[in-house]
Amino acid sequence: MKPIITTVGLLCLSNLFMTFAWYGHLKGLSSQPWFIAAFISWGIALFEYLLQVPANRIGYTVLTVGQLKILQEAISLTVFVPFAVIYFHAPLKMNYLWAGLCILGAVYFIFKD
Repeated sequence: MKPIITTVGLLCLSNLFMTFAWYGHLKGLSSQPWFIAAFISWGIALFEYLLQVPANRIGYTVLTVGQLKILQEAISLTVFVPFAVIYFHAPLKMNYLWAGLCILGAVYFIFKD
């Protein structure tokens, strides 16, 4: 069970960096040229990869590659929704719930024997 907990923890942190790298520049660097935003995003993404690669290597000792991918997608939505609501002041809509339920279905089926 420990590799799964470690994997989930690292993927959560990795997704936090990924979300900022992918979307943070839309608000924080909107007045800058795109290439400046790209370089800053690459710098943030480095930390994402420093967490994501070990997470997948550890996770692959007990999970399949498909399980790792679906787990990452579920974590991604779990990180993205609060980010969108808090950082961008996006309204919390029912669409997030429906999307989350679909991803939970994917998690169920990928982990089902």
